[in-house]
Amino acid sequence: MRPAVLVVVGAGPRATGLLERLAANAPVLPAGRPLHVHLVDPHPPGAGRVWRHDQSPLLRMNSMAEDVTLFTDERSTLDGPVRPGPSLAEWAADPSAHPPYAPPADPAVAAELAALRPTGFPTRRAQSAYLDWCFRRAVADLPSGTVVTVHRDTATAVTGPCDGPQRVRLAGGTVLTADAVVLTLGHLDARPDGPHRELSRFAARHGRFHLPPAFSADADLDPVRPGEHVVLRGMGLACVDLVALLTSGRGGRFRTAADGTLAYLPSGREPVLHLGSRRGVPYHSKTGYRLQGPPAPLPRHFDDAAVDALLAPGRPLDFRRDLWPLMAKEIGFGHYHELFHAHPGRTAVPWERFLAAYDRVGWYTPERERLVAEAVPDPADRLDPDALDRPLAGLSFASSGELQEHVRRHVAADVARRTDPAHSADLGAFLALLSLYGRLPRVLASGLLTARSLAEDLDGWWTGFFNFLASGPPPFRLQELLALSRAGVVRFLGADVRVAADEDAGVFTASSPSVPGHTVTATALVEAYLPRPTLRRTGDPLLRSLHRAGAVTEEVRADATGTHRPGLLATAPDGRVLDPEAGGPHPRRFALGAPTDARSVAAFARPRTDSPGFRQNDTAARALLRLLAAVPDTPLPDTPLPDTPLPDTATAASTAPAVVPRDAADPAGPRPASGVHAGAAVLR
Repeated sequence: MRPAVLVVVGAGPRATGLLERLAANAPVLPAGRPLHVHLVDPHPPGAGRVWRHDQSPLLRMNSMAEDVTLFTDERSTLDGPVRPGPSLAEWAADPSAHPPYAPPADPAVAAELAALRPTGFPTRRAQSAYLDWCFRRAVADLPSGTVVTVHRDTATAVTGPCDGPQRVRLAGGTVLTADAVVLTLGHLDARPDGPHRELSRFAARHGRFHLPPAFSADADLDPVRPGEHVVLRGMGLACVDLVALLTSGRGGRFRTAADGTLAYLPSGREPVLHLGSRRGVPYHSKTGYRLQGPPAPLPRHFDDAAVDALLAPGRPLDFRRDLWPLMAKEIGFGHYHELFHAHPGRTAVPWERFLAAYDRVGWYTPERERLVAEAVPDPADRLDPDALDRPLAGLSFASSGELQEHVRRHVAADVARRTDPAHSADLGAFLALLSLYGRLPRVLASGLLTARSLAEDLDGWWTGFFNFLASGPPPFRLQELLALSRAGVVRFLGADVRVAADEDAGVFTASSPSVPGHTVTATALVEAYLPRPTLRRTGDPLLRSLHRAGAVTEEVRADATGTHRPGLLATAPDGRVLDPEAGGPHPRRFALGAPTDARSVAAFARPRTDSPGFRQNDTAARALLRLLAAVPDTPLPDTPLPDTPLPDTATAASTAPAVVPRDAADPAGPRPASGVHAGAAVLR
């Protein structure tokens, strides 16, 4: 039989996860039908763009090494087989014990991995080495006879009929013909929207600097001058990375004093950084400890039965009214389960009595408030999501100096709490928060969430609240931020920051109601957050060409509450792209990950959390294999190379693939040769 041919555009961790699921589900293909897989990405396979080795060693993960895996486990609920594998920490403890092993080429990365603790926060370069190995293992696990070809190039167009072969054009001139195509593009750039374009034009007119939303590792910060006053709008992970690049990245150093206080020693090349956002404080620190009690049996209150009950009536759903009370109760369950089991001395009633009463009461009820007040004497041990959400709400300061002191106290208290196992109930709440994403895809797929609630609540408030509470930086980053603040290099602007362009003075201004009457003047403005996925403004040439051709569908929710156009690529539950020409899911085109309406389905996950991303990979892989098993055994048509330059092509050059023969004598099974990362194909 002729090989079934699959093209995967994007070779980062999402593509690796798909390859792993293709290998796990390989028996779906008929015996004797070989598989050829083409991976297309200008960046290294496995790591992709975001996690590639070629970035500053200052940039870190915001997860502990033991909390990162690309593999399914006993908690995974899948239709396909579970194939366990090591977490980053387990792999780093003895990489050579996990074939196929290839030592990192960078001695600094090798040294970091050798010293990495399970509770340490690795550099992105260390994660790159792990993802490199994950890719090698995924390829090695594919059936004998499989060929994987890596094209270090950029895909620019996909054409072909709904019921026939697909053609994928690459910027370097190659055209690949395939039975199916999967887009695993990851996080993408976006062209600036109207307000950001205006700010960039203002900066150009007046010789100032404006950086629209961008990925920190790729941002050009050279135009920012030493001593220049810069406003950073946004205080999440992108802000933390940018601050590190503009301080330590310019030669500044941190030193710990005898009393344990961290101090910053400037190099003289730093700008003055004014940080502001809606909340006015940085994201909460990640916890630096493990659970002290047994894991909570999650989910309990926002489980499949609860979702069934929500969806059964078929009426429109409001996130705040219908979902959030159950979600908040789930977070509370995780919090109090850990508090009662790990710190019983700080509770006043037995756990069984508390849980029986907690199960009966609603979240926003006086009964729950009385129950918690009776059972948990110290208010600091009680969970209050509303208070956590906006810590500066309702506060006003007489001067900027008072605001600086208040924010420093807030950040110091947060770091102290997140590094003290006595407050491990916070980790219990965090794990419950993560579990909520397992049920949200069903709610979204139902189409019952109103357009207004999808826009304002889920894509708006909920996403921001989740990131603020659960996607913060490692504790040491906030300790560095405090040192930078004490040194005067970083200054806090307050909450609900307002930024304007003063045409007469040719400068940016920033102000906040946190300090009435106080305005900061700056000559540079940095949008310290990532670009939103959007089909209309995507920087990816392939998505742009599909959108212009009307070959993809943008998610649109419209009802009596309004219209919401988040800019995401609409897909079916199995990952197939919704195509207007096909009148539904395209039979041969799939898309997974960040640009799709699946929303926040991460490419890798914390172990034993039943990752919805892994479930999506498994569902898509099984659908792909069924499709590939059914394609005719007739030869794919030859596709001549284009005679003229293609529109919207990228500048990355294509690397001609080479075929590396399988080592049949290897008792551990097929392994990719080391040349795979140089653009080689692996013959299996």
